[in-house]
Amino acid sequence: MTKEPLYRKVNTRALRVHHGFGGDYRHLRHTVGEVSSDLTRGPMAHGVRRGLDYTPLFRFLLSRVGADWDTVHSEAVARLDRREPIFWMVAVGSAPRQPVVWLGESARYSGLYVDDANRLRIVDPTLGPEKLTPTCACCTHTFNGVRLTRKYQPG
Repeated sequence: MTKEPLYRKVNTRALRVHHGFGGDYRHLRHTVGEVSSDLTRGPMAHGVRRGLDYTPLFRFLLSRVGADWDTVHSEAVARLDRREPIFWMVAVGSAPRQPVVWLGESARYSGLYVDDANRLRIVDPTLGPEKLTPTCACCTHTFNGVRLTRKYQPG
């Protein structure tokens, strides 16, 4: 029996799905003069991966806190399309440990690391959704999949 992959495909052709580039390029590509540059006239981005959501991976890693890293890593790699997303959240060796990791524009997760006993651990286990503040009022901000309890405070 094969297990489900730790990522899912996202509909990238749906209305209001943005990829961080905005719609400006389509208005600038045929312009002449000061606005036009080598950047706007260059080739399209090669090898850019879009349409994958790694939320199942992040939940999987959080559920394995305290487990042997080698076991967790080998299972995760077997269920992924590539290895890099694991290390967005997990610090191994001398990599800097971050208590909060931003993965998306409004999704935050606990930073993880591998301790000296080769166990997966949370960098700051005291953090929770009640301690973090949203950065804007328009988005639903989450921490480990739970909505933040504090309200947005401008300025």
